[in-house]
Amino acid sequence: MKAVTWHGVGDIRFNDVPDPRIQDPTDAIVKITTSAICGTDLHMIRGTMPGMRPGIVLGHEAVGEIVEVGPGVRNLAPGDRVIVPSTIACGYCSYCRAGYFAQCDNANPGGRRAGTAFFGGPEAAGGFDGLQAEYARVPFANVGLVPIPAEVDDEQAIMLSDIWPTAWFGARLADVRPGETVAVFGAGPVGQLAVLSAYLQGAGRVIAVDGLEDRLAMARAQHAEVVNFNTEDPVGTIVEMTGGIGVDKVIDAVGVDAERPAEGPAAEQADQQAQQFDREVQQVAPETDPAWAPGDAPSLAAQWAVRAVVKAGTLGVIGVYPQTVTTWPFGEAMMKNLTVRSGNCHHRRYIPELLRLVTNGTVDPARLLTEHEPMTDVLKAYREFQDRDPGWLKVALAT
Repeated sequence: MKAVTWHGVGDIRFNDVPDPRIQDPTDAIVKITTSAICGTDLHMIRGTMPGMRPGIVLGHEAVGEIVEVGPGVRNLAPGDRVIVPSTIACGYCSYCRAGYFAQCDNANPGGRRAGTAFFGGPEAAGGFDGLQAEYARVPFANVGLVPIPAEVDDEQAIMLSDIWPTAWFGARLADVRPGETVAVFGAGPVGQLAVLSAYLQGAGRVIAVDGLEDRLAMARAQHAEVVNFNTEDPVGTIVEMTGGIGVDKVIDAVGVDAERPAEGPAAEQADQQAQQFDREVQQVAPETDPAWAPGDAPSLAAQWAVRAVVKAGTLGVIGVYPQTVTTWPFGEAMMKNLTVRSGNCHHRRYIPELLRLVTNGTVDPARLLTEHEPMTDVLKAYREFQDRDPGWLKVALAT
C-alpha cells in the first residue's frame, strides 16, 4: 500500500509499505478514507520531536471503514465507518476507566510508566505506524474506534480524530467557567477550535493571539477579539483590554514551535532574548533542515501566557512541549500563584460528546477545513502547510 513515511529530519516520502495485518485479538484493520495533516506531524519533520524510527508511517488523524477485525472485537464489524482517535488506549486499566485514556497503562509497549501512546510518533509514544496511509492497524479497536452516524460525513468526522477534542481538552484544562475572559495563544487549527470550545464552555470573552492576519480573520469570524503579535505587544494589549488585570484563563495552543515577532514592539522585546532562544532551539532541535525550520522562540508563547493571565489564574497547555524542553517560565508562574495544567488529550473520552454536537447540528467543524488534497499530492500539501501559505489552515487528505 502507499503511505507517507519519515526517514529523517526534513525527509518524508510517499512510497510503498507492507499492508498492515491483525496482530492481537482486539486489533482492527481500517481502510482510511480521509486523513489529515496536523501541526504535530511537523514536529517530527522539523526535528523538534526526537526518537522517530526511519520508515515509520506518519499521521495520527483518520476516519475510515473497517475491513477486518480480530476475534476480541465484539462490538464492531467490517463495513462500519469509524473515527480513529489519535491516542491509543486499552479501555480497562484504572487510568482508562477514570477517563485518562492518554495515560493508559497497557497501550504503550514501553510499559506502564511510559506515558501516552499515539499513532505515527516517536518510539517513546510506542512507535506505532500512523494513519496517512491506505490502511491502518488499530490496536484495542473494540474501545478506541468510534462509530460514525450516517448523517456525519468524513470532513466533519476527521476534525474529531484529534484537533477538536484536543482544543476542547485545552479549555477543560484551563477550567473555563461561565462569563470568564479567555486568551487563546495560537490561531492555527487547534487554536480556532479552542476559541469555539471556550465559548461553548461558557466564556464571556475570548481573545485570540497570532501573527498571521488570515488566521486572525478566521478567529474574528468566530467573534474572538484578535491581537497580532507582529504589530503590537500581546501581553500589554491584553492587559489593557482587561482593565489592567489580565485574562482569567489562557489556552496555549502553540507549544515549542513558537516564533519570534517579525516587527513591532514585541519584536524588540524578543530581540533581547535572542541568545536564550537560540540555545533553546539548539536544545530541542539539534538537527534541523533549513527547508523545515522549527520555531525560533520555543519558550515565547509560554512566557506570554504566564504574563497575560491574572494572578491566581489558570493555564491550559495543549501546544506540544516534548521531553527535550527544559526552559519554561516556572518561576514567574509560581510568583503569580498560577495553576498550570497540561498534557495530551484523552481523545476517547471527548469524541462521543463532540460527535453528538455535530450529529444534532449544533456545530459543523468542517467549516475550518480549508484545503482538500488527494493523498497522491500529500508531499506538496505538507510543504504548503509548513510554509503557512495564506488560507492554509487545515488540510484533509482523501485516499
